[in-house]
Amino acid sequence: MSHGSEGAEATRIVTALIRYPIKSCRGTALTEAPVGARGIVGDREYMIVDADGGFLTQREVPRMALVVPLLASGALWLSGEGMPDLEVLQDANGAPVRVTVWSDTCMAIDQGAQAAAWLSGFLEHPCRLVYLPAGERRRADQEHAGPDDEVGFADGFPFLLTTEASLHALNQRLASPLPMNRFRPNIVIDGRDAFEEDGWSRIRIGDLGFRVVKPCARCAITTVDQLTAAAGKEPLRTLATFRRVSGKGVMFGQNLLHDGPGVLRVGSSVTLRP
Repeated sequence: MSHGSEGAEATRIVTALIRYPIKSCRGTALTEAPVGARGIVGDREYMIVDADGGFLTQREVPRMALVVPLLASGALWLSGEGMPDLEVLQDANGAPVRVTVWSDTCMAIDQGAQAAAWLSGFLEHPCRLVYLPAGERRRADQEHAGPDDEVGFADGFPFLLTTEASLHALNQRLASPLPMNRFRPNIVIDGRDAFEEDGWSRIRIGDLGFRVVKPCARCAITTVDQLTAAAGKEPLRTLATFRRVSGKGVMFGQNLLHDGPGVLRVGSSVTLRP
């Protein structure tokens, strides 16, 4: 793909937007995504937890990749092979549960026995489904964010951006190319040069401003095939040969903080700001 002259900033465009209704489960591709205080509206507002309120991810339960959540008609729908679809009507009056995401603790609302039974059965792992209510403010990673920056149940930031140029550079080093879903981004752009995003500090997408605050250190979830839940060694093994930062891990993609609410659209131009 030709990206035109070096000065034509608008040649960088958004090629994909993805929302993950449940942390660490399948994402939903969007053509338009409203953005609120926590990021894309509905992104990671649900989470699967163990009996102690600890968050579960594909690290512990790879089959979470096969749970297909969909936000539609005011409800959360759960789908999975061999299971009947389940409609989960958001219950703001459910039992409050203290939950943990890494070092964070916050209050969530349990979404009931039916959702817990469906997920426990499909995942073959006892668990509960919880929701982050509107009144609960979870701050973004305070090492890099301000006191007013919020996040849902994402690890630390409301947005993860990746570029097709960087994925292409990685895939050229792999025996079998991998799709972008291994990296679970919210925003994918075409990009001009591989890993050019490492040098960005501020960008604008359409009418929305973003701060590019921290490279994303990648974990074992990237080695899980998002369509089969089978785990392997790539891409971490290859990424470690050229994307390792001493003491910080293996990097791919950038974490973003947004300046305010708005709407993201596939096809929008991406411009760099000083």
